[in-house]
Amino acid sequence: MKRSFLPIITRTGLSFLSALLVCLGGIVALPNVAQAYPIYAQQAYDSPREATGRIVCANCHLGAKPTKVEIPQAILPDTVFEAIVEIPYDTDVQQVLGNGELGPLNVGAVIDLPEGFKLAPEERIPEEIKEKTTGLFYQPYKAGEDGTYVIGPISGADHQEIVFPILSPDPKTDPNVHFGKYSVHVGGNRGRGQIQPTGDKTNNAIYTASVAGQITGISAGDSGATVTIAAEDGGTVTETIPNGPQIIVSEGEDIAAGAPLTNDPNVGGFGQKDAEIVLQNPTRIKWLMAFFAAIMISQAMLVLKKKQVEQVQAAEMNF
Repeated sequence: MKRSFLPIITRTGLSFLSALLVCLGGIVALPNVAQAYPIYAQQAYDSPREATGRIVCANCHLGAKPTKVEIPQAILPDTVFEAIVEIPYDTDVQQVLGNGELGPLNVGAVIDLPEGFKLAPEERIPEEIKEKTTGLFYQPYKAGEDGTYVIGPISGADHQEIVFPILSPDPKTDPNVHFGKYSVHVGGNRGRGQIQPTGDKTNNAIYTASVAGQITGISAGDSGATVTIAAEDGGTVTETIPNGPQIIVSEGEDIAAGAPLTNDPNVGGFGQKDAEIVLQNPTRIKWLMAFFAAIMISQAMLVLKKKQVEQVQAAEMNF
């Protein structure tokens, strides 16, 4: 069949096939690209937050782990500040890698900012913040849009704190932004996910029996293992288990539907944290400072007046 199509392939068609082969070759030669788990979320979900408020990373990273965020309580317009995402975990723990071997955990983070807030441009970032962000690469969740950024995977041993340099908006130049309180949503991940965007399990997940029955065979190969189950209805089911999870059942063992065939190798997880920040009006602060100054002056005048009255009263008593 291939020969029958060759005569009708045009020069444009050949160029397209060449480009396609180059792309496929790049995928084979650079498999690490598929390990960049923020890309999974960006491809599968238009928004990083679902209607329930949950960040979509939790759909693939099923383990729940703590995540913290540090941001100022209030910030002035057109000001650069730090948003620090803390992703704590035991660095001595190792995770199952894609090839089934053990290795160190990577981390990643996502931050969803209010309207108008964005990543600070390089020339606006102070030197003390630049030192904390050296070697980090941030990317927008959606190309060409500001406000939501992801980073990772990066070494977890060196980045249990990830600093996002953020530039606050100025309502004077942006009519869509107003002074007031805003919500910031942050997610922090450590380790690999358990679910692929297609819904399939990774080798970093627990595998279970799809039917009840008796295990009649367990065989191991280079790419993983297979567990054969004689189902109660007389049929035979073969469960395929990739390299990574450890099989915890044995031949001849009776097993129920949904019972685990392997251990749970996942040592990572995802956590979400919500915070609030106030975009403060500098004019309001100035009036507040003037009010405090007026109160202090009034108190001082009252004390001086009291002293004056006491002196007059003392003079009248002596007279």
